[in-house]
Amino acid sequence: MDEFLHFLLQFGSLNLGDRDPIARKGKRVQLKKGELFWEAGVHCKQVGFIVDGVLRVYYHNGKGEEITSYFIEENHWISDWENADGSFIPIASLQAITDCTLVVFSKQDWKEVCDALVGLNSIIPKIITRHKSEKLTRRSPLVSKDATERYLSFLENYPNMINRIPLSYVASYLGIKPPSLSRIRKSIR
Repeated sequence: MDEFLHFLLQFGSLNLGDRDPIARKGKRVQLKKGELFWEAGVHCKQVGFIVDGVLRVYYHNGKGEEITSYFIEENHWISDWENADGSFIPIASLQAITDCTLVVFSKQDWKEVCDALVGLNSIIPKIITRHKSEKLTRRSPLVSKDATERYLSFLENYPNMINRIPLSYVASYLGIKPPSLSRIRKSIR
């Protein structure tokens, strides 16, 4: 829980008394590699913070293939940005691709915490803004660059990720096939 509180304090201040309701409602959860935090098409009623590990957001295209949209690593808040305190049905799944440790809140508990702690309501929009900006920065090169440049951009934007996740997910994220990624990796060594 300390990691989550420290994360929140990067975006604003909380009184010492504000920390207790957060600690009481949040649960430390272990998610094993391959387990889902959210499943596409299934009501999601939780939000969370990644203490340790990496998750990926993916969906199935019209051919039934899994397409990785992006990765989420440590020190990131996980919520439906548009409906953070209500149930929603995600269009993509969120899967642990390493063993993960999270601080998780039911959406109802999170809503109660936010309602009780006025300071938190100014912190959360700042977190969401930062995460959206990071997502845009990471996804933009995928639109305008060739495969090698996309891979180099991936290495720059996710500096510690390449040795932690399967290369098939990296290839999917980059919009290329795994053999193409292998050729690119060999050519830049």
